[in-house]
Amino acid sequence: MTAFSDRSRSPGAAVALAALLLATATASLANDSVLYSLRAATLQAFDRYVAATEASQSATLQASHFLWIEALPNRECTTAYAKLKSGEVEMQRVRPGDSSRGGAVPSGMIHHWKGLVFVPGASLDDVLRVLQDYDHHSTIYAPDVERSRIESRDGDHFRVFLRFRRRRVVTVVLDTEHDVHYYRDSPTRAHSRSSATRIAEVDHPGTPDEKEKNPGEDSGFLWRMETWWRMEQNDGGVYIQSEVVSLTRDIPAGLGWLIEPFVTSIPKESLQFTLNATRKAVVAKLKK
Repeated sequence: MTAFSDRSRSPGAAVALAALLLATATASLANDSVLYSLRAATLQAFDRYVAATEASQSATLQASHFLWIEALPNRECTTAYAKLKSGEVEMQRVRPGDSSRGGAVPSGMIHHWKGLVFVPGASLDDVLRVLQDYDHHSTIYAPDVERSRIESRDGDHFRVFLRFRRRRVVTVVLDTEHDVHYYRDSPTRAHSRSSATRIAEVDHPGTPDEKEKNPGEDSGFLWRMETWWRMEQNDGGVYIQSEVVSLTRDIPAGLGWLIEPFVTSIPKESLQFTLNATRKAVVAKLKK
């Protein structure tokens, strides 16, 4: 005989229980920073994964499939191009645990997403002007980017500061610094490589008590982020592709079924938002 009545198994009770568990788990995610510091083994595993991804990136830069959808079977590729032309964002998740890159990370999780959009009527230079306008990224990518500025520039090499604000039940504010290189591959192609050199979670943001936590000694919402952009002028516009590999803390024991979708949805939604905002900014400049 079960200790629960039929009433406790009703949809309403299940939803209430799930909400309670989610609230408890997200509170744990936000408040147990002492237990979740970035370990050397975690970082080493992530670095190995990034190195393998970097090698794959270098190989495909010269291959026939400059854009990731070109590696799809013919029918899927044709469908993807049609969706891009209609204004959709094409997304693909790379599952590190299923790859040949050594995706197992002790005390951490790797999130790997690719995204692609098309901007009709744009040129490669139009897109590059938006991407490199870091002083205005807080406007272009608001509200995800709250502050932005170029700290230094040497030709196509940028060092930039970005403050991210991300809300998903709890609000997380991160001060980040990035090292970014742009490369012009041909008159119609370009790519860039961005590495977050510093990520610090901010306590009490926007108040007199605001202060940064030590990088790697925080709630673990974002410990590392590596980004690759590709741009190709073709078909009367520009295809803009972004690929992001990020590292977060792992999932509390026993709560994977509930928390993993919550954690893994953030990288996808963030990339999707970034690509849509980039396209919107380029289109806005074309109208001026």
